[in-house]
Amino acid sequence: MMKAVSCAYVRATAQALSNSLRATGAAVATRQAHTDLQVPDFTAYRRDSVKDSRRRNESAEERKAFSYLLVGAGAVGGVYAAKGMVNAFVGSMSASADVLAMAKIEIKLADIAEGKSVTFKWRGKPLFIRHRTPAEIATERGVPTSQLRDPETDDQRVVKPEWLVVIGVCTHLGCVPIANAGDFGGYYCPCHGSHYDASGRIRKGPAPLNLEVPTHEFPDETTLVVG
Repeated sequence: MMKAVSCAYVRATAQALSNSLRATGAAVATRQAHTDLQVPDFTAYRRDSVKDSRRRNESAEERKAFSYLLVGAGAVGGVYAAKGMVNAFVGSMSASADVLAMAKIEIKLADIAEGKSVTFKWRGKPLFIRHRTPAEIATERGVPTSQLRDPETDDQRVVKPEWLVVIGVCTHLGCVPIANAGDFGGYYCPCHGSHYDASGRIRKGPAPLNLEVPTHEFPDETTLVVG
């Protein structure tokens, strides 16, 4: 009550002062203000559990749990959506079934004489198939791994002892080596002088690794499948 009376008194005093100044012809600046604005009532939009301001915070945990549940459900949905998008993107970049079928090559071994190395094209790269002699097999099996830059035994590099299957790309800078050449009778890369033996292992020169051995199998005695 006292506050209302004080406000009325202040307004009356201000109005009287303004009238006096106008009467004397002085310039007066006035400011219109409203003090009867109604604050909107948002009660209808509030949860029933929080409408009572005198209620203790017993429902706080329940309300937090509900909010956390909504956030968690949204996060899980987002993760699954992102997973689907990633799988679809990766799948679009993967090779199709017909391309994968062409990724294998079947070779008739009867056409390769003993002691010969034949070159095929596989996945855009040269593929060396070498029909090794018994002497070559014995020589390569007798090489100590301590003498090798990239230690591998001959047995680790062949499925059948008489057949060597390697990718014909030098592991130095990607040149194509020459078969039946070099200091070790296997392959020789003329680009920078890398020498490989008849097991495709680097023996001399700058190449750091042995020639790559692709996945291959022998369905029968006269057929080789690479890939």
